[in-house]
Amino acid sequence: MSLNNIKLFIKNKKALFGAVILLLLLLVAIFAPLIAPYSPHQVDFAPSLPPSSTHLLGTTSLGQDIFSQVIWGTRLTLLVGFVTGVITSIIAIMVGLIAGYFGGWIDDLLSMITNVFLVIPGLPLMIILAAYITVKSVVPIIFVISVTGWAWGARVLRSQMITLKSRDFVKAAHVVGEHPLRIILFDIFPNMLGLIVANFFGAALYAVLSEAGLAFLGLGNVNAITWGTILYWAQNNQALLLGQWQWMAVPGMLIAILGTSFALLNFAVDEISNPKLRR
Repeated sequence: MSLNNIKLFIKNKKALFGAVILLLLLLVAIFAPLIAPYSPHQVDFAPSLPPSSTHLLGTTSLGQDIFSQVIWGTRLTLLVGFVTGVITSIIAIMVGLIAGYFGGWIDDLLSMITNVFLVIPGLPLMIILAAYITVKSVVPIIFVISVTGWAWGARVLRSQMITLKSRDFVKAAHVVGEHPLRIILFDIFPNMLGLIVANFFGAALYAVLSEAGLAFLGLGNVNAITWGTILYWAQNNQALLLGQWQWMAVPGMLIAILGTSFALLNFAVDEISNPKLRR
């Protein structure tokens, strides 16, 4: 990122607000052992206690401190978002750039595969894949979300690649005999960096919401501590009927806040990389 783009990022209110939210959540995730007063699996307390000075968000039906679970759940939730965002972006970059640059039968084949994943509804496909995976952990969930979430980014990057490869500087690189891989990595890739970063934040947002949805349905390891699994156990134990609204409201609100952070950063990167979007 150039110095000018860094200045634009600092001046962009969306970018600053989204970055501050994300930084605070990252600090909570890193220092979870220091912030959480108890272990998230500790069951030494009375069940279904209301919020108090000892238990800020009360306790679960098993006697676990909800506040500690929310703090520790930040770690896995952010891990799923970032790791899935990286994997999804890598797949989208490889498919989109290769299809757009080489064209011909390679473009036809990769575009057909991309179209298949775009046509199939993402949520039902995720539910089916997650239901048939016997290993219950966070890793299969990351795999499922990555497999189902790369196609849109690949389509956007392919379109941008088709536009850029007709530019004069790319044609000049062809004339001097540069290798296609070098042209893609050193001539074209830097000009698509803003779009790639925006695609990453979009993929990370998709991953966080998808993980919460799958965990809420009980698909995956429900004993892992994420904001989604907290919602799952709150729903299973009828938290709202028992008056424990905070058991569902707080993790749900944090998912929305994290999603807002990713969305704001996504919008900000779009504005920085495309001057036409700036006011």
